[in-house]
Amino acid sequence: MDLDLRKLRYFAAVAEHRHFGRAAEQLFIAQPVLSRQIRAFEQELGCTLFVRNTRTVELTAAGEQLREEAQKILTTVDASIRRVYDADRGVQRLAVTFSAGLHVSDAIRAFTATHPDVEVDFVPSRWWERDAPLRDGRAQVGYLRRPFDDTGLRIIPIGSEQKVACLPVTHPLATRDTLTSADLEGEPILDAQSRRTSSIDEKFELVASGHGVALVPHSAARSYSRPDLVYVPVTDIEPLETCLVVPQDRHEPVVLEFLEIATRTLLPVTAGTR
Repeated sequence: MDLDLRKLRYFAAVAEHRHFGRAAEQLFIAQPVLSRQIRAFEQELGCTLFVRNTRTVELTAAGEQLREEAQKILTTVDASIRRVYDADRGVQRLAVTFSAGLHVSDAIRAFTATHPDVEVDFVPSRWWERDAPLRDGRAQVGYLRRPFDDTGLRIIPIGSEQKVACLPVTHPLATRDTLTSADLEGEPILDAQSRRTSSIDEKFELVASGHGVALVPHSAARSYSRPDLVYVPVTDIEPLETCLVVPQDRHEPVVLEFLEIATRTLLPVTAGTR
């Protein structure tokens, strides 16, 4: 069967909101129209995507899988369409993804000084999909922090940085100059296993409100400084490698020229300062 992208976008909106009325408002269509389109989509696929009752809308196992697939598909389609428009307008564009706290601005300034006609876009890399923007077409090059799947990617090591413990300012360990992993034994650690967060801002808010402590990269802590939190270095945790990353099949001159400039610009920076 041919996948109907319009119905897929309708599905993605309902999956996001878990509510037909709010999804219809976002899509600027009437709710009955949206409901009919979703039913037709389920019939075309031959499976139920939502469990509906008078109060809630929940995803089935098939719906949850399609939600994950739809994010990838629609992101890739949107990126492809934008590249088509750019080609029609004669626009050169460079899309750069970056991990939270890593500052790529020096490299961008050096690049735009010699490439003033290239439009640069920034694509934040969320912790649970570090390499995804490079794989789905949203970005051409990344300044990322490991770990991530490096299959099919060219990696240029840049440096490393220490992890720090993020603690409420009232925490008994908050006055320490350094910590070890043993010092944190018994502390509730906010990580992907214990509580998945959608952003580092959400994680810091949880820490500040007493829900636990978090281990975060030094650069992220420095970029998100706030008076109700303290950041204490943890001395016995392996540093995190930072690197420039580009898909191995990308050979556009604009990408290669940026890589050269960014490598030269970012490499002198010492660990834990960028």
